[in-house]
Amino acid sequence: MEGGAAAAVSAENAPKSASYTYWVREVTRDAAPLPLPKKIDPADLCNQPNQTHLGSVWNRAGTWEEKNLNKWASDRIKELLPSMGSLEFSSGTAEIAEVTRCSGDAFLVTVRNKKRVGYTYELTLRVEGEWCIGGEKKKLKGHIDVPEFSFGELDDLQIQVKLMEDKDIPKEQRQQISQDLRLFLQPLREKLLQFEEELKAR
Repeated sequence: MEGGAAAAVSAENAPKSASYTYWVREVTRDAAPLPLPKKIDPADLCNQPNQTHLGSVWNRAGTWEEKNLNKWASDRIKELLPSMGSLEFSSGTAEIAEVTRCSGDAFLVTVRNKKRVGYTYELTLRVEGEWCIGGEKKKLKGHIDVPEFSFGELDDLQIQVKLMEDKDIPKEQRQQISQDLRLFLQPLREKLLQFEEELKAR
């Protein structure tokens, strides 16, 4: 009996700092105050910068999306190449009269909200010109074939020249005319580079 009373008295006289509840209450007094809720001003929302979104409205997540640009690309190539004008050679002149074949694809791909473009084409161009042959001017026609070329590969662009058959033109003269028409390579490359830049800007 006396032992139990002594234990009770000892518990009552124990320092308050030994109590877990008392310790937490003391520490909380020195802690940082809790954050207070703040009302959002609609004007602040309007002033926030808008995030640029590429692709369709439905594709807000920015996942894979591919857009066909064949019609625009084909029409633009057919418009650009004849616009380069005529080239003058040592004994004649020639120009791109028409793009008779424009076969290929062009596309715009959006992946993770980033835009990528690409294309692959093959072309045939109708060429018309006039050369001085045997002391007289003679009109000639031919074709320039542009084998398959793709986006970013115009440095490797190649062309193949074909003249219409004309038995009145000596072989040596035909070779010279074919060599003249190969000078269209650089102007063609420049026009196709312009096409690439316009495609990237879409």
